[in-house]
Amino acid sequence: MAEPEVKQTSSFDLFRFLYKYGTVILIVLLIVGFSAANPSFLQTSNIVTILRSISIVTIIAIGITISLSVGGFDLSVGSVASLSNAMVISMFVWYSQTPVIAIGAAIAAALLVGALNAFLIVKIKIPDLLLTLAMMFIIQGVALTYTRGATISENMIMSNGSYAEGTISPFFAKIGQVPYIILIMVACVVVVHIFLTYTKHGRSLYIIGGNEEAARLSGIAVNKYKVIAYLLSAFFAALGGIVLASRVMTAEINAGGPYLMDAVAASFIGFAVFGAGKPNAIGTFVGAVLIGILANGLVMMSVPYYAMDIVKGAVLALALAITYYKFK
Repeated sequence: MAEPEVKQTSSFDLFRFLYKYGTVILIVLLIVGFSAANPSFLQTSNIVTILRSISIVTIIAIGITISLSVGGFDLSVGSVASLSNAMVISMFVWYSQTPVIAIGAAIAAALLVGALNAFLIVKIKIPDLLLTLAMMFIIQGVALTYTRGATISENMIMSNGSYAEGTISPFFAKIGQVPYIILIMVACVVVVHIFLTYTKHGRSLYIIGGNEEAARLSGIAVNKYKVIAYLLSAFFAALGGIVLASRVMTAEINAGGPYLMDAVAASFIGFAVFGAGKPNAIGTFVGAVLIGILANGLVMMSVPYYAMDIVKGAVLALALAITYYKFK
């Protein structure tokens, strides 16, 4: 006698769904909530404001994403951004240099830091988290020493009592304006997404991050790719600092510091966007969008500044809880 046919029923896995789409759902809920509280939230001008506000965070976070792809972690990016910010403005104001030299000097200083990070991590075997934490303070001190603890701006008073004669190039000033600042951010996301996802080198970075020993046994030059990852991390931190300099037209003390934690949060939130399960450029951008929407909405709702970090931290923790909690 034939056994009755048992129908296969597919049950909806809520937690797996939230793991893949939790961050996007949270963004939609925030947009709906902020729009209901203030209809001007969805105006084109405000959307542009949000995109502009997350541009620097996203660029810096892209660098962190690359370091995470090899199983590393670069905490020095905020200080590197500060150093690059000071270098590029000082080249204009103190030394009257061209945009090419000013930007080149800022990037060169950042790559020097990236090379030092890579050497100490790869050759000396210092744990990346501890080393980049130490470098964060060292580079912050170097930047403060270089600027003599002062804000660098046009017509500033020099140590000898005279006024700075250099001016910031009008061409450079456009970099931090809309739409260029947004286009630079989008270009960084697209280029890094293509690099990590569709090139041999990007896949090698992911293999190293997944299992370094297996990557080494399969013939991948692990040390070389780690060096590349930390150099790219420093490069994007420098780019973030340069864009910041163009946006504010000054070099503030520790200007890149406030961007570190938002960039770290965007990078880690991006792990689980669309169920990627690994650091990726698109996910990092979505994480930055979440942070930007949250910050902008809280300001529009007139939330007191001393309470904003509480709300911001709580929502970010919720996003991470939704996206990282997985049922086996």
